[in-house]
Amino acid sequence: MRFKALIAALCLALGVTLAPVDASDAGEIKIVGFGDSLMAAYNLKGDEGFPARFEAALRERGHDVTIIDAGVSGDTTSGGLARLDWSIPDGVDGVILELGANDALRGLPPEKTRENLEAMIVRLQQRGIPILLAGMLAPPNMGGDYEASFNAIYPDLAIKYGLTLYPFFLDGVTGNPDLQLTDGMHPNASGINVMVENFIPAAERFIADIQAE
Repeated sequence: MRFKALIAALCLALGVTLAPVDASDAGEIKIVGFGDSLMAAYNLKGDEGFPARFEAALRERGHDVTIIDAGVSGDTTSGGLARLDWSIPDGVDGVILELGANDALRGLPPEKTRENLEAMIVRLQQRGIPILLAGMLAPPNMGGDYEASFNAIYPDLAIKYGLTLYPFFLDGVTGNPDLQLTDGMHPNASGINVMVENFIPAAERFIADIQAE
C-alpha cells in the first residue's frame, strides 16, 4: 500500500494521470471446452467444430479469448470425472462444462449423472476455476419420469453452485435435419454456427464475470 501511495504521489508531482485499467487490457482469457462429441468436432473438420467457431466468434466481437478443446467423443459424466484433473491444466480462466448427453442416450441413472457433474463442479471450484454449465435435455423416448429427473439436473446445480447456465447446448439444432449430420443427433457445420450464435450471450456474461474477479 505504501508503494502504491508513493507512486501516486510521484505521478501527481509530475502531472501524470494514472488511467484505469480497461478489462480488454487484462490479457488473454483461456477457457477449456470440456465435453463430449458435441465439443470435439465429431465428423467435422477441426476448424468447423464448436471450440474453433466459438473462439472466432468471440474474437470478432473484441474478446481476447482462446478456447481449448477438451472434448472426447462418447464421453459420459463418469469418464469426464475420471479425466478432469489432467484435462484441465492450472492457469485456465474458466471451463465450459458440457457433459451428460451420452448418459441420457445410454439411459444411465440421472442421479448418477447429477452426482458426477456435482463432483466435477466442486473440484473445479476448489481450484478457483469458474464454470459455465452447458445443459442437456433427455431424449423424449426415455419416458416422462426419466426426462423430468434428468432435465432438472442442470438448473438445480447452477442454482446450488452459482453457475452461469446455458440451458440446452443443442438449442436450435435438435429436430432440424438441415443442421444435423445424417445420424440425426450431431450438428453439422451449419448447426455449429447456430449453436455458437445462440451461446454467445451466456458466454459474454461468463467472460464479464471472469474479468470482474
